[in-house]
Amino acid sequence: MKIIIFGATEVGCLLATEFFEDHDITIIDKEENRNEEFSKLDISFVYGNACDMNVLKQADIYNTDIFIACTPLDEANIVACLSAKKVGGIRTICFVSKEEYKNTLYFEKNNGVCGDFFIDYIIWPEELLTQEIFRIVTVAQALDVENFADGRARLLEYKLSAHLPIVDKKVCECKFTEGTLIVGITRGGELFIPNGDTVLKAEDKLIFMGTARSLDILAGTFFHEKEYVKSVAIIGGGNVGLMLAQSLENLKIKTKIIEKNYNRCQRLSQELSHTLVINGDGTDLQILNEESIEESDVVISVTNNDEKNLLCSLLAKQLGVKRVIARVSKVLNIPLFEKVGIDIAISPKNSAINEVKNDLAENDVDILATVEQGQAELLEIYVKPEFSGKKVMELCIPVPAIIGIIQRYNKVIIPKGDTELRADDILITFVKSKDAVVLKEFFKVK
Repeated sequence: MKIIIFGATEVGCLLATEFFEDHDITIIDKEENRNEEFSKLDISFVYGNACDMNVLKQADIYNTDIFIACTPLDEANIVACLSAKKVGGIRTICFVSKEEYKNTLYFEKNNGVCGDFFIDYIIWPEELLTQEIFRIVTVAQALDVENFADGRARLLEYKLSAHLPIVDKKVCECKFTEGTLIVGITRGGELFIPNGDTVLKAEDKLIFMGTARSLDILAGTFFHEKEYVKSVAIIGGGNVGLMLAQSLENLKIKTKIIEKNYNRCQRLSQELSHTLVINGDGTDLQILNEESIEESDVVISVTNNDEKNLLCSLLAKQLGVKRVIARVSKVLNIPLFEKVGIDIAISPKNSAINEVKNDLAENDVDILATVEQGQAELLEIYVKPEFSGKKVMELCIPVPAIIGIIQRYNKVIIPKGDTELRADDILITFVKSKDAVVLKEFFKVK
């Protein structure tokens, strides 16, 4: 496919890096916004503004399949996408930073106000980030949570503490709960797919897939005992803080927000009915002590400043908070946050990149999620008739991969080696990102 990306931003660079090997990529932006990272990629660069049809023509818009606008200016992204849409037959993806733009664009598209003159996909990264944090918060001690099959199946990630009885045991000796599979392990920052002889080590990050019920039992057996999140403190009352608090209120979780801006606190107080809103600075140790921050089950720092989020998170850990989640604007900062002891570092840009990857995926293979900063992918694969009747152990998949879940109509199956596939089954498969292309080709029977 030919893809035009408007915006030499970090998101634009991440998208170009993700797709340039398999697609023809052109970046449109001003000369001063181009950085050396783009020079390492085999891509074209057109200087100018994509809101200008002459610039779009220079970028070969008439032979383009996908147009993605991800500059920091919402208005420029919207105008550029609508300009590209004039050509016809082009799928447009628009990044926005304001909720009102997202709501308006969705309304116009869904109500046919603009006819064929609309934007195909609107991405608001902060909304995706909020959804991801909320999933993680609601499962005690989990580092990552993904839901499938309307919540009947899940992926959960846990860190293996040194005191747990399964440390230094082989996977086959652990007797994990029926209906669960261990599909991945991250050790020293590197992810791999284990087998029965793999020995578990302290500080490993273990990734499980299974039914929601069996994973609840697994969590209670090995990682915590009947532990539930009862109280959450949020530092930062912007869009993400507000949306998180609204979601937590719906679950009746005791929530407080610490926000520095007084006017914003007034707005939060009007929007939230059961959340304690505190006007203060989350980097002020006195404020954190006065509000007994250490009594919170989870502290989430979601200001729009990485340095402040890091400091707030470190202070919370110092005061004894067991679980701290931090928003990270710059994707490259995620390893730093984790290295200094922050439990979970999440970037809205990573969440957005995953959405774009899934939107561009083939019809018979969808990317449901990525794991460990893109080291592994969860693929949703539709079984073709050629595989019907084959047992899982007979597939001879050419790369390391684990079929974690089979969806068969309304039924969720955790497969074993002798489980037979049927046409139209949906396989939720765990594979390292570098092997994903090979796996997709394997299931694409000609």
